[in-house]
Amino acid sequence: MRASESDQLKKRIRVLIIAFMGALIFSGITAFPIEWELRIAHTWIQQCACSNTVTQWLEKVYTGVCDTNARYPFISYGTDWLAFAHIVIAIAFIGPLRDPVRNIWVIEFGMIACVCIFPLAFIAGAVRGIPVYWRILDCLFGVVGGLLLAACYIRVKQLERLQTIHL
Repeated sequence: MRASESDQLKKRIRVLIIAFMGALIFSGITAFPIEWELRIAHTWIQQCACSNTVTQWLEKVYTGVCDTNARYPFISYGTDWLAFAHIVIAIAFIGPLRDPVRNIWVIEFGMIACVCIFPLAFIAGAVRGIPVYWRILDCLFGVVGGLLLAACYIRVKQLERLQTIHL
C-alpha cells in the first residue's frame, strides 16, 4: 500500500514539475521573437480596428521595439539573455524530477522566485512606466507558478514522510 502511495505521489510531483518547467521554457522561448509576435498583434489590431487601453499599450510597445531594434538592435540582446535564463532555470528542475525529496531546495527556490515577481513588477514597472494592468498580468506567472510549486512542495513533504516510515 505504501509503495503504491509513494509511486502516486512521485507521478503527481513529476506532472507539477514538468508543467512548471514547460511554462518557464515557453515563457523564455517567446522572448526571442518579440518583434515578430508584436507584429502579429499589430496586424490583428489594425484588422479588427480595436482601440482600448490594452491595444493602445501593445501599439506603443510594438513601435518602441521596432524603433529600438532598427536603431539599436543590441538592446534586444538583453531579452535574449532573459529567454536563456528562463530555460536555464527550467533545467535546474531536473534535479527534483530525479529525486524530489533530496532536491526540495530547488522547489523552495522556485517558490521564492515566484513571490519576488510581485515587488519587481510593481517597483520596476512603476519606474519604467508600465501600466498597472500589465504589471498584474506579469504577476500571473508568479501566481500560477507559485501554486504549482506549492502543490508540488506539499506532495514532496508527504513523500518524505512516507520514505521516513519505510526506513
